[in-house]
Amino acid sequence: MKQNTHQQRTDNPWLGLMIGNSRLHWALFVDNTLNSAWDTDHLSESDMQQLAKTNTIPLSPSSSRPIFLSPNLPITLVLASVVPSQTKLWQTYPNVRLITLNNIPLKGMYPTLGIDRAIALYGAGKTYGFPILVIDAGTALTFTGADANQCLVGGAILPGLSLQFTSLGQNTGQLPLLETRLITSLPPRFAMNTTEAIQSGVIYTLLAGIKDFIQAWLSLFPESKIAITGGDGNFFKNFLQTYIPEITEKLILENNLIFLGMEKILIGNN
Repeated sequence: MKQNTHQQRTDNPWLGLMIGNSRLHWALFVDNTLNSAWDTDHLSESDMQQLAKTNTIPLSPSSSRPIFLSPNLPITLVLASVVPSQTKLWQTYPNVRLITLNNIPLKGMYPTLGIDRAIALYGAGKTYGFPILVIDAGTALTFTGADANQCLVGGAILPGLSLQFTSLGQNTGQLPLLETRLITSLPPRFAMNTTEAIQSGVIYTLLAGIKDFIQAWLSLFPESKIAITGGDGNFFKNFLQTYIPEITEKLILENNLIFLGMEKILIGNN
């Protein structure tokens, strides 16, 4: 009888969970293929107690399509976190695999490197090739790069778009609190009202900073790929296309970069 040499599909599902500063980022994998991704709010201790009773994780607070967790054979939860208080809530989950810097095969990492930055960098490099620069446009805007030998070159961290708007709105007496989602086009550079003046100051400064970091990186690694991710990744890629189109030719938008990194790490450690 002829032996079947094709790898048999196992359809083993697992959940990826990245606990970010603002939200929980989820992904469902089936046979190590990303099936779906979504975000929820941070969970409280009472939420976790309810989760233990019902064995479900809701896709959103109002979702009618929860993911069911079997009490007898809990689905594997691959977890990474930048919020220690949220991490503790998941320590009692029966089948959790916590990713730390020790699990990531990058060279030259320093002890306080953010796990989200490290996972995204490794995922980008393994997916698109090293050297690689990752721009993560989330609560913080971060730049993280590695060379052709998978060695960390370094990076930078600054307040992200929403955080800058929030800082101005909450820490001044006269300036309004703006929402990123309401901005659909580049504001005028020299604005004639307060709202657009804030948009101009924050957005053009961030775009100029992104441009400068990209140019500095490409001066070191001219053939490098550049991946952009995070909640505001699409926002910045679109605006960079208008502002400096020659740079966006090098940009790869991948909203699920951290989960691609989790998948690469999980496969490598099995």
